Amino acid sequence: MLTIPRAAPPNPIHAWNDDPQFVSLFRSIATHTIVDHVRCFMLAQFCRQVNTLAGDVAEVGVYRGGTAKLLATLRTPGKDLHLFDTFAGMPTCDPARDKHSLGDFADTSETAVRDFLGDAADVHMHKGVFPATGAAVTTRRFSLVHVDCDIYQSVLDCCRFFHPRMVQGGVLVFDDYGFVSCPGAKNAVDEYFATQLETPIYLPTGQAFVVKL
Repeated sequence: MLTIPRAAPPNPIHAWNDDPQFVSLFRSIATHTIVDHVRCFMLAQFCRQVNTLAGDVAEVGVYRGGTAKLLATLRTPGKDLHLFDTFAGMPTCDPARDKHSLGDFADTSETAVRDFLGDAADVHMHKGVFPATGAAVTTRRFSLVHVDCDIYQSVLDCCRFFHPRMVQGGVLVFDDYGFVSCPGAKNAVDEYFATQLETPIYLPTGQAFVVKL
């Protein structure tokens, strides 16, 4: 009698498939994000990591609201969530540094994102081009910032604005750092942190993160 061996479990463990809360949450956001489930799982872990810290949570580059809903769900109750986006597509890009173009990812709107987030409390939408929209939060401190801007100038502006406002132990997550479609994102992060105490840590997912010292 032929015996078919059972498939060995993945090594290393694929925790993103075994965490019931995350699996359920990702299913609820999958149609509203182009961030894959492994990167979303990394973002979820960072969110849980900083939940004991003071400071708000922010995302720059919201698109259709998928990762925003992840952050809204997993943050500690009482932490404000600030969402920055044009909600009308990519702003002006630099063809010498970026591969995206003006108006990319325009298939979204502020209203659609608000509707998707539903009754999530303490969520603030900042529509327009960052960092001008950052004027509303200049006095705030942050424990987690998800930077998903894709292009050089926007990512550099995020570094300049948020890094000085991070609490000690707070985390900056750069979604596009290792993507060949977003060369300007890596250039901006590397340029900024070349003169800082922290060093960006690269992940196999293509993300990078910085922990504020």
